[in-house]
Amino acid sequence: MAYDGKRLPLRALFFTLLFIATSALWTGANAQIKLNIGGNGNAPAMDTPATGGTGSHVVTTPRVRAELVANAPDGIVPGKAIELGLLIEHQPQWHTYWKNPGDSGLPTQLEWQLPPGWDAADIAWPTPHPIRIGNLVNYGYEGKVLLPVKVQIPTTFAADSTSATVQLKASWLVCRVECIPEEGSFSLTIPAKSSTGMYAAEFATAHAQEPIALQGESSATVEGSKLQLRVSGLPAPLQNQLLQVLPETANTLHHAMEAGKDFTQQWDGPVWTATVPLSDARGDTPAELPLVLTTAERTAMGSTVAWRTVAPISGQWQAAAVAQVSPELAAALAKNAEQQGAAPAAPPAASGSLWLALLGGLIGGLILNLMPCVFPILAIKVLGFAGHGNQLREQRMAGLAYTAGVVLSFLALGGLLLALRAAGQQLGWGFQLQSPLVVALLATLFTVIGLNLAGLFEFGHFVPSSLAGKQASSPLTNAFLSGVLAVAIASPCTAPFMGASMGLAISMPAGQALLIFAALGIGMALPYLLASWVPAVVRWLPRPGAWMDTFRRAMAFPMFATVVWLVWVLGQQSGIDGAATLLALLVLLAALIWALTLQGRTRWVLSILLIAGGAYLISATGKNLSNPEPQIASAAQPNARWHPWSAALVAETNAAGRPVFVDFTAAWCVTCQYNKRTTLSNPEVLQAFDGKQVTLLRADWTRQDPAITAALNQLGRSGVPVYVLYAPGKAPVVLSEVLSVQEVVDAVQALPSRG
Repeated sequence: MAYDGKRLPLRALFFTLLFIATSALWTGANAQIKLNIGGNGNAPAMDTPATGGTGSHVVTTPRVRAELVANAPDGIVPGKAIELGLLIEHQPQWHTYWKNPGDSGLPTQLEWQLPPGWDAADIAWPTPHPIRIGNLVNYGYEGKVLLPVKVQIPTTFAADSTSATVQLKASWLVCRVECIPEEGSFSLTIPAKSSTGMYAAEFATAHAQEPIALQGESSATVEGSKLQLRVSGLPAPLQNQLLQVLPETANTLHHAMEAGKDFTQQWDGPVWTATVPLSDARGDTPAELPLVLTTAERTAMGSTVAWRTVAPISGQWQAAAVAQVSPELAAALAKNAEQQGAAPAAPPAASGSLWLALLGGLIGGLILNLMPCVFPILAIKVLGFAGHGNQLREQRMAGLAYTAGVVLSFLALGGLLLALRAAGQQLGWGFQLQSPLVVALLATLFTVIGLNLAGLFEFGHFVPSSLAGKQASSPLTNAFLSGVLAVAIASPCTAPFMGASMGLAISMPAGQALLIFAALGIGMALPYLLASWVPAVVRWLPRPGAWMDTFRRAMAFPMFATVVWLVWVLGQQSGIDGAATLLALLVLLAALIWALTLQGRTRWVLSILLIAGGAYLISATGKNLSNPEPQIASAAQPNARWHPWSAALVAETNAAGRPVFVDFTAAWCVTCQYNKRTTLSNPEVLQAFDGKQVTLLRADWTRQDPAITAALNQLGRSGVPVYVLYAPGKAPVVLSEVLSVQEVVDAVQALPSRG
């Protein structure tokens, strides 16, 4: 049976509209949990949804459970105080940070929205634990910690009020090997007339861990690169014990000091003295230095485990050059700072930059036809050309309609991307495939297309004959929707020349940005548009006949192969349970389509049973499709070559004098997977990495991650793949999207040798 053009429009129209609507809905209605680099309150949404929605007092991520709690044993009394706090329960091996995080990290920040007149004090920080990571020391908390805050109730608070609602926006950096900036919005209603004391024990524990102020005198004297400390007034039972020194301000003392090496201490009767090293990143000399002293074992003296003193500083130390953070982290901090106020309008691009971006988009669109993720749609295009035979006018009109479908689809995707970014979402090219539900819909689309191409069913059997007749008389609609479908398939890919243009486009005014998206669409459609207007192409193709039916059925297998890839992508996003759920639903869908091809009562009985089975399966296991994959294996294994990316890890590694190579990748990006399994696994490339002691990091953008998006934006990119070589003290080197062994080896060999 020859291909007659009746099958594509209905399926493409239905699933394309479903695809676009789901992309917009799912991306716009993302999680309540948010990522935040720099600890401000306007970060974009994180990929991991919170279990508590807006207005919840609990937010849960794969790493922490955070809860807004209160302690008001007498209710809310005008003129008195209550306590609020953020209770954080960490998963094993994860930690958050103290007010001085140490050599890296960010302190937890709380932004309160309280009833009028309520006054919240600063966090009463419990004493942290030093967390040693190699040559670095951070200060933070593991397990369970409560950060309490005293809140003064005004005398004007209405005595007849029954309750009061407090809101909190909190941001924290949670780290293990990798670091994940997170943010949550909380709301808690406190009864005014009854006692609230469920967490009284946790508040008591937090206060017991809070350092108390010493009554004795203390001093700090500068001696070169060291500081002589002298503290009196410590409890007598502490005498002759070794103490730990925790500076409350960063860039003063060397956090990784070790007793007996660069840190010495002794007791002179009741006076404790010590010689401590200054930080290599020390700034100007402050007038005084707040310190917390505690024992290594946190030995309690009565109810106290730590003591706080503020030592006046005598002398001046020489300020050292401050270590620089990584470029992407600095850019993310600046971006978040800008987002605190009204976002300024993007400045118009220079004429030369715009023309170069348009040229890059055009060339990138041309090359996009050769990318592996576009291949499955080639069968439909070829069949469309052959179906016109020698009808040159119809062929040319189909080429124009296909071009219109491609260009308008790129404009629609570009407009949606720009609109969502303007609304505060941190997104980039290929953003729709970061949603597991969109991946599942695409897998469904390709399954249906594959079954249709294989000859299992014809759409004309499932619709009224009048509608099928209209579709048969609309070959231009067929060609147009072929273009729409081609863009949906191509959207995960980034071709050479395209990455820089897309990165520039999202920073331009909307009009100029859409011009670049249009240039990309024209480039992608151009080969087929030219072919439709060149008669030689039609003469080269065989005449329509039985071969077309064989060709059509053969092209079902690339479609099914694409389904296999999409199921694998979903497995990367939602785990093996999500992939199994999708496979089961696809089997039921195929069985339903087969049942609908039967005749008589059997058709309806089987169809109803299969629909019921599908509905039950969705209700029972449908959540598996969108649940995030548990990040059990996200941390690097001891002998692993590649490690999870974080901006902090890039900064720390460069600060230690080691180069870093970052692979910005995603499971849904076919080009990324090709490069990973060829060039980046090549023994010559791996030997070059080892020879220069390059740390290999992988930034996985399979699900939405604003931290990775911020890093891509800083590099002038908006999609993956992106490959970057960071050398200490040098600008990042961005390699091409389609890697070659020689390109990577040459870039690595250009790195200076380490002694």
